[in-house]
Amino acid sequence: MSLPSPLQFLDARRSVPSKQLGEPGPDDATLLRMLASAVRVPDHGKLVPFRFIRIEGDARHALGERLAARTLHLDPDAAPAVVEKDRARFSHAPTIITVVARLTAGHKVPEQEQLLTAGSVCFALLQAAQALGFGAQWLTGWMAYDEAVAATLGLAPNERVAGFIHVGTPQMEAPERDRPDPAALLTDWAP
Repeated sequence: MSLPSPLQFLDARRSVPSKQLGEPGPDDATLLRMLASAVRVPDHGKLVPFRFIRIEGDARHALGERLAARTLHLDPDAAPAVVEKDRARFSHAPTIITVVARLTAGHKVPEQEQLLTAGSVCFALLQAAQALGFGAQWLTGWMAYDEAVAATLGLAPNERVAGFIHVGTPQMEAPERDRPDPAALLTDWAP
């Protein structure tokens, strides 16, 4: 059996919706292997402007309960379906890795570049999960930008959620979607 070329592997990358991710998730050794690949991103200044928070097992449901409570705090008239959606957000995939951007203000490396490094980690983690036979989806949602959720997750004032990477075993084939034509996006600059 011949392995696909690296470009074929990249071309086959697709997100698996978190609702289609089930057990098993990666064990500790497999997760650490995935993270070892994910941290090999451009990092101007060698700041390592990211860290990880793993959410698994009952912690997923506890976080969902806190999200539901936060939803009702923000909107006491929220529809029950909205509250239930927030309660279930982290209950599908067996493993969620929160990629946290750790931003150093006033550094010669602009915060934008630090944030891009953390975003690159999110994408590399998606690729690593797929390479090891798992499905994954990078999600944010309102909770990635909410100060109370950040406090719940234990984020410092200089930290932001770059993404919640949901990882598990695909329960069905991941859907393909239309992709942009790179030739239509390319322009040449000339003086």
